[in-house]
Amino acid sequence: MTQTLLEALSLLGSFDHRLLDIVALSLRVSLTALVIGALLGLPLGAWLAVADFRGRGALIVALNALMGLPSVVVGVLVYLALSRSGPLGSYGLLFSPAAMIVAQSVLVVPLIAAVTRQIVEDAWRDYAPELSLIGIGRSQAVVLLLADCRFSLSVAMLAGLGRAMSEVGAVMIVGGNIDGYTRVMTTAIALETSKGDLALSIALGIVLMALILGLNVAVHFIRGWAQRRYG
Repeated sequence: MTQTLLEALSLLGSFDHRLLDIVALSLRVSLTALVIGALLGLPLGAWLAVADFRGRGALIVALNALMGLPSVVVGVLVYLALSRSGPLGSYGLLFSPAAMIVAQSVLVVPLIAAVTRQIVEDAWRDYAPELSLIGIGRSQAVVLLLADCRFSLSVAMLAGLGRAMSEVGAVMIVGGNIDGYTRVMTTAIALETSKGDLALSIALGIVLMALILGLNVAVHFIRGWAQRRYG
């Protein structure tokens, strides 16, 4: 075990090209999925927070339920959509980084939307009388509340990134775990461990844990800084 750990540290210290390629692809896929998740999830959550229509409660329940959607289920659904016989099969996206981005986006959007809905709804409850008094409608209020809650919403963004980076089931199904093309940190750890290459698995695990820890530290400091500055 000590020898394996030393080999893992050696891979990290020498900036092994296999390791760097896997980490770079992981970050590219997850950050792209986060951008898509933010573009879709933030306005959806904010709109749901201030909207008033029949069935809103059911939609909120469904959105919250989707936060816990198993990644393998998402993988199967995206696989069916992108497969040759699926509605998007003609685009040839299956077993590519694009397919992995789609799968991670499907996982990230409900998380960002649900957290945004709760944050903006709390702010709307506090500021609705004042906003109505000065003649600001719901659509304008969405923009103002998103801007006002930007620091709290950054926590949702980081949580979405953590969800994307730590996911393994969906990207393995739709990406195929192809060496040098669709192999990301989580899928590489699973594969290399099954092959007995524990040094690379441990090295990737250290990088992944460091990134996840960094995200949590960032969440802690952003929240604390925003509370100190804005009360």
